[in-house]
Amino acid sequence: MKYRVHGMWVLLLVLVAGCVTTPESERPRVAEQAVSQQTANSEERQRAKVHAELGALYLQGDRIPVAMEEARLALNADSTYAPAYNLLGLSHMLLGEKSLAEEAFRTALGYAPNDPEINNNYGWYLCQAGRENESLRYFENAYRNTLYTTPTRAYTNAGICLIRLKNYKKADELLGIALRYEPSNSLAMYWLAESAYRSDRLIEARQRVNEMARIFEPTVEATWLGLRVEHKLGDREAELRYSTQLKRRFQTTPEYQKFLQGQFE
Repeated sequence: MKYRVHGMWVLLLVLVAGCVTTPESERPRVAEQAVSQQTANSEERQRAKVHAELGALYLQGDRIPVAMEEARLALNADSTYAPAYNLLGLSHMLLGEKSLAEEAFRTALGYAPNDPEINNNYGWYLCQAGRENESLRYFENAYRNTLYTTPTRAYTNAGICLIRLKNYKKADELLGIALRYEPSNSLAMYWLAESAYRSDRLIEARQRVNEMARIFEPTVEATWLGLRVEHKLGDREAELRYSTQLKRRFQTTPEYQKFLQGQFE
């Protein structure tokens, strides 16, 4: 199983719904189902739902213009359908059109303020825009919702943003919860290792990187992190193993160029 920790992988993390068992004892009882998962109560809403779902699939395939057209068709059918605005927000975000993305997300929240999927996605937009502190309340709105079928996403995304804020203790807490919901959440595993590295818990970081290597096929991000951990620990033999893997498998990546230039931070 491959895993990605940046870019499109993270975006897909917030797009596709799935079913995860949610320990109710850990979450306050705020319950509102995502609009995208609700049964359509009219023919117009059903058409909007179909177009928005199709658009999400196109977005996953990196066919952004087609996804946006499906979102517009959804809104032509039902101009109040929040998931269609959410889809537009994600599309504009991928295109780097920040003001349009924000407008679409905020419109979506205007129609569905408690929708956990939209809260999570808007939170990720804010985090990517360098507004990490603002993002946290939207992630919280998502993971506090007991009807959110994939709270692991919001916990993971919140953890990543907290690492950017250097709040490693809280980040570890939320990432740990994400893993309890979904033990195979490779993104949460990676960022727990990254959190340990950034806060100089190097032995813990090494253990977490090694754990990922036992479960998943290594990616450039995990390999680069492992190399930096061993470089900082001074284990030249282990560092050589990682650098060899980086050269053999990821020679065209920015991480390999950083290694060649001796840029470990």
